[in-house]
Amino acid sequence: MNSRQRRGVILLVLSALCAMGAFAGVLSVIRDVNSKVGPEVAAYRLKDDIAPYKELSADQFEKVEMPERWLSSTAVTDLSQIRGKIAVTQLEKGSLLQADMIVDRPALEAGQQEIAILIDASTGVAGKINPGSRVNIYATFEAEGDTGVDQSKVIVVNARVIDVGKLTALDPGQSTAERSRTATQAVPITFALGTADAQRVAYAESFAEHVRLALVAGGADSTVAPGDRTYTLDEDK
Repeated sequence: MNSRQRRGVILLVLSALCAMGAFAGVLSVIRDVNSKVGPEVAAYRLKDDIAPYKELSADQFEKVEMPERWLSSTAVTDLSQIRGKIAVTQLEKGSLLQADMIVDRPALEAGQQEIAILIDASTGVAGKINPGSRVNIYATFEAEGDTGVDQSKVIVVNARVIDVGKLTALDPGQSTAERSRTATQAVPITFALGTADAQRVAYAESFAEHVRLALVAGGADSTVAPGDRTYTLDEDK
């Protein structure tokens, strides 16, 4: 082997050693990155904005994989956690879902039942009534016969709202609350009521000219005296 061949062999050996060193360095960097990043887990990102107090469904979220150590302790990693939950605040598109963003949907208490009616969107809801709200329910009735007088009645005091549905266009010929002379849109509102109050609401929804809600301030005494539950225009004369 001449000197040129020996130099070639030496260069080949040095190149192989350098390649092995570089490979070892890359492996070291990868191991270091893996040790810092850690295993990945599923997280869920909002596809669109979600309004407060709206019930959540799986199709509102997209699954993303993220390093577990980068997620907060409140991050939702299993969509089964949203079952029966509602948004507690406005949820923004692209945000990662956190457990403190959601709460349980209001549930029925012993002796209560759900009853839903359509309420005029412009006069009865105004976007301020949400699940958990307390409301007084008013109904107005036309006079019976020529000698009667029109009346407004408080039919239920301190009713608890458990769901607010989507805005719905009204069709002629449906329930009385939908046949308002001015209403074109309504919102289905679901209440948790005892049997007697549920009957009052069902009656008013069928026979009243209008059914309206009055929001009760949090912590306020919503008791209505018996003498104040019925009003006629004659009382102001």
